[in-house]
Amino acid sequence: MPELPEVETVRRGLQPVMEGAKILVAEARRPDLRFPFQPDFVARLKGQVVTGLGRRAKYLMADLASGDVLLMHLGMSGSFRVIKPGNDTQPGEFHYPRAKDSTHDHVMFRMSSGADIVFNDPRRFGYMKVIARNALEDEPLLRGLGPEPLGNEFDAAMLARSCAGKTTSLKAALLDQRVVAGLGNIYVCEALHRSHLSPRRIAATLSTKKGEPADHAKRLVGAIHTVLNDAIKAGGSSLRDHRQTSGELGYFQHSFKVYDREGEKCTTPRCGGTVKRFTQNGRSTFWCPKCQK
Repeated sequence: MPELPEVETVRRGLQPVMEGAKILVAEARRPDLRFPFQPDFVARLKGQVVTGLGRRAKYLMADLASGDVLLMHLGMSGSFRVIKPGNDTQPGEFHYPRAKDSTHDHVMFRMSSGADIVFNDPRRFGYMKVIARNALEDEPLLRGLGPEPLGNEFDAAMLARSCAGKTTSLKAALLDQRVVAGLGNIYVCEALHRSHLSPRRIAATLSTKKGEPADHAKRLVGAIHTVLNDAIKAGGSSLRDHRQTSGELGYFQHSFKVYDREGEKCTTPRCGGTVKRFTQNGRSTFWCPKCQK
């Protein structure tokens, strides 16, 4: 499933053609994706100006002049394509082949900017929903989400407080969207390696007995910031389905330190260890047992 950097990359690709533009035509070409479309889904979008395009965790959020918000989630295989006159951008090639059949083009927005925005989703795990802005706090899909890892409020003290008393593993805590929003398996593995912390470490050890953030909590927050910012600059990671709105690949997979590198030498200078893989909470965890403690 696309993680925060992939979703942010898509947001930046859509922003120039969506923000400030009117939705002239909206089409839902099937009755549902992961969830059924609302009966008034198309009616609440048609003719509305997109006043802003933001992101919350792994969700795209288009603010509409009506006071509604279009909430969009890519699911496992969803992607957007921006089509301009004479420039029909086609999907690029991926590390693992993905479907290119236009029958999977399930939603289309024709914008006053001159672009058609098409949502393609072969597995139909993505979803869209129109929500009144003043009802967002009560929206079940958003309620309980933790802080944004790239937001100003997310720091070592906040992370230590969120993990205080948790006997779960550090990796499980970071994947908990109530602790921090938007992180997924790839970037948690990468951040833990760069901060030299074991994914098996107990989450509560991020704080001292006095409740203050431990030094390794500060290292971890710094690593999370670095990994996410580097991934966004690289356009995200293209492993299976993710592509940018231009059809281009993300390139951060070429910068992985541990993810998907089982059996390879650890890249930490003077470590000499070997990257291992084990299953943790049903997910593959990649780490170096020698330098991650």
